[in-house]
Amino acid sequence: MRQAGIDLLFLPISGDLEYLTGIPRREPSFGNVAYRHGWMAGAFLRPDADPVVVLPRMITEFELPGGASRDIVVVHETDDGNAVLARIAADLGPSRSLAVGARTWAETLIHLRQALGDPALSNADDLINPLRRIKSPEEMERMAVAARIVDEVMAVIGPQVLPGVTEAELAAEVNLEMSRRGSRVESFDTGIISTGRLDQRDAGTRLTTQPIRAGTSVSFDFGAVVDGYCSDFGRTIFVGEPDAEFRRVYELVIASQAAGIRAACRGVTASAVDRASRQVIEEGGYGKWFRHRTGHAIGLDVHEYPFISEEDETPLEPGMTFTIEPSIFWPGRVGARIEDVVVCETNGARRLNRYPETLVVND
Repeated sequence: MRQAGIDLLFLPISGDLEYLTGIPRREPSFGNVAYRHGWMAGAFLRPDADPVVVLPRMITEFELPGGASRDIVVVHETDDGNAVLARIAADLGPSRSLAVGARTWAETLIHLRQALGDPALSNADDLINPLRRIKSPEEMERMAVAARIVDEVMAVIGPQVLPGVTEAELAAEVNLEMSRRGSRVESFDTGIISTGRLDQRDAGTRLTTQPIRAGTSVSFDFGAVVDGYCSDFGRTIFVGEPDAEFRRVYELVIASQAAGIRAACRGVTASAVDRASRQVIEEGGYGKWFRHRTGHAIGLDVHEYPFISEEDETPLEPGMTFTIEPSIFWPGRVGARIEDVVVCETNGARRLNRYPETLVVND
């Protein structure tokens, strides 16, 4: 903050706040879980001072382990939120510059600007993301467990991918098996999609109740959460007898991931890793159908910066964790993907996942 000339930092409840203070996030939900004065939930941080944590009463009652401590400003339903914020602002002192977490509500920012005298604003990601990119040994252990969970789940679910079962049923089983193995929640909405020559199905429709048919490939995309840390994983299983084109596409996807992992060395840019992975598929004649980025960093959030994508010039550093997830999706023709979490180390990169990449064919 000193180097960036930032007087004050505000973080809402988020991965950033959990990383710096241990205040946990609630499991994600489809809608918005809201409380009175929920816009105030978060913490103010300054150099050489303890954080000032501000939370609505409902969060301290039901979402904070151990309840509220004396160090937390608890905002009750009947309180005047703006008056509470004004008192906090007076105690914090003058702030010419304010950095806010990227996931701060617009409502929060409106109140903050009014209370703090319209300070210069900046994105707190620029301060915090460089810290979160490099995983400690303890963080790496949690991510390794999250990776092991999805490996084990894929081994259980793979034999169930048969004609007649639906993608929705398989997704429910995936989520159940992750929970049984200690995953707190899914790290994102579990995706399963069958593609092939039987219809024009594309990768954008992740789950249906249509029974899986022989002659299609079934691609998985799911992740677990262990102590707040995420995994993200993918494999493709073919139902029936795959034709020569599918086998070629599958081999290209596997080779593309291997090229990306080989390229993911210290000092190499994220965009260079994307190019290495993409080149394999382009030279194989399917470049038009590699429509996804090659990957993304991962940790407390399932998608973090940097992205393993053509626009990202971030150099890789030892301790960074990210996915390598090439795919080919050609609607009405062929589809295949693979995804593993990879860690950059001093002398190269290694996969955290151990699940085999060999093509699985279920009759």
